[in-house]
Amino acid sequence: MQIEKPVVCGITSLGMDHTETLGNTLREIASHKAGIFKPQIPAFTVSQLSEAMDAILQRAHELKVPLKVAAPLDNKNLDGLKLSLSGDHQFINAGLAVSLCKCWLQRTGNWEKLFQNEADLPGSFLRGLSTAQISGRAQIVYDTYSEPNNSLKLSATSCGDLIFYLDGAHSPESMEVCAKWFSSAVKGNKKSSSSFKVEYLEEVWGNGHIQHELGSMEESEKQLKQILLFNCMDVRDPQILLPRLVSTCASSGTYFAKALFVPSMSAYNKVTSGASIIPSDVCGRDLSWQFYLQRLWEKIIHGKEVGTFHDKGARMDNAIILPPHEFLYEDASHCSPEDNYFACSAVMPSLPLTIKWLRDCVKENPSIKVQVLVTGSLHLVGDVLKLLKR
Repeated sequence: MQIEKPVVCGITSLGMDHTETLGNTLREIASHKAGIFKPQIPAFTVSQLSEAMDAILQRAHELKVPLKVAAPLDNKNLDGLKLSLSGDHQFINAGLAVSLCKCWLQRTGNWEKLFQNEADLPGSFLRGLSTAQISGRAQIVYDTYSEPNNSLKLSATSCGDLIFYLDGAHSPESMEVCAKWFSSAVKGNKKSSSSFKVEYLEEVWGNGHIQHELGSMEESEKQLKQILLFNCMDVRDPQILLPRLVSTCASSGTYFAKALFVPSMSAYNKVTSGASIIPSDVCGRDLSWQFYLQRLWEKIIHGKEVGTFHDKGARMDNAIILPPHEFLYEDASHCSPEDNYFACSAVMPSLPLTIKWLRDCVKENPSIKVQVLVTGSLHLVGDVLKLLKR
């Protein structure tokens, strides 16, 4: 829906996203984004790459738009509080949000009601910045589920042995941000887990805020395994996304023990389509895209082309094949691509079966803690949250 007479307009950081609709260059994308500008209506943006900024400035000049570049928010502006959304890039987003809100208040005559001091943020701003939540973006979920025979009894995985790190990154820029956040989050989890014992986690709040109770399981004794759960739409370029993810994580000392490639439950045929398709069957599903992703992953890990057992057009037959639990436990260094043995990755037949398989693996082996990064697609992240009942 287009707003003909907005009070103020804003453009966030731009990258190579939705190229099938917005164009194949950053300038084309920026030109489309600047289409929200209206004559003489104030607008804000953030620091952009020169190619994008030139297009934004040109459009602002044509429409006589008073355009300002919002400065990132500084910690000193938060009065001792912390941004609830994780990642350094959120300070950029927060700075833009504050500028937009200030401008809206000024132009609607509500400025004096909140601002007594130009330099200080009002309490309502601080509350918003410190409590804002976005599901599926830098979100941490400690898995909890009920035993089949007792809906009130939490299973062994409730002690935090299966943790999902969810971020719907699907562009090169957002994938790099996601990788930095994940690396920081798993290191923080390792550091904090050595200082207390956890029995179970009652609730997950927002983007990584958890409430826990102390108990009897010694967390520092567990073996940590970072797992990638990945899918992306075929309009994305996994040859850019996956290497960016791996290299950024590696630069922070984070390495994936395994990668799981799985089809999403829901999908959209086009960006402009509102029709959600949820397949009801697993058998007969075309998994050629997932096997393609697996081949790319193995090439990244081994530095050379690696064949697979499945050629293009592979479909899941009537026998639902899942890796043995030992696949998750074994050391990926034993991977021997010459033998077509993929100890580094697997194609999973469906997302519900993957979640169950992960839970069973963790339940069977109490000596491991599995940290699963779910990324590559907002559809995949949403489906996982749905299955985890979040």
